[in-house]
Amino acid sequence: MTRVFPLVLWLCAIALSGCGSEANTSNANATLVKVDKSERRLYLMHNDQVLHEFHIALGGNPRGHKQQEGDHRTPEGRYILDYKKEDSSFYRAIHISYPNAQDTEAARAAGVSPGGLIMIHGQPNRFGFLAPILQWFDWTEGCIALTNREMDIVMDVVQVGTPIEIEW
Repeated sequence: MTRVFPLVLWLCAIALSGCGSEANTSNANATLVKVDKSERRLYLMHNDQVLHEFHIALGGNPRGHKQQEGDHRTPEGRYILDYKKEDSSFYRAIHISYPNAQDTEAARAAGVSPGGLIMIHGQPNRFGFLAPILQWFDWTEGCIALTNREMDIVMDVVQVGTPIEIEW
């Protein structure tokens, strides 16, 4: 009996451990999406309250602001999430308004293309089961990747027109 009690407590603790991860869930929409590239974290904010926090994967060269197409960087700065895409090559996506006028001018001055189609998205279609492995590596072309379940939350809580702040 004395061996069973600690086992029961341990099992209860494991069963309840997932409860806290959704504790901040409410009917509120995000008023801001914040991305901390150095910590690999995405925060869905409602005013000053964190609604959800997720681990992210980035491009293979994540440090610094996106300079040109193919550099495998995620842009830094303030942008707008300007449209949702349900028919993506990845499980659901929401587009980041990169490049802005400043990005376009900097690329033009450097004689390169700024690139584009930077999104927050889920896993590659038909490969969602690999998320527990893929999310530990920076594997995108410069996008911000989440698990498919997390992407469902983003699509529910984030409306088109919501600002996004991305920083190192």
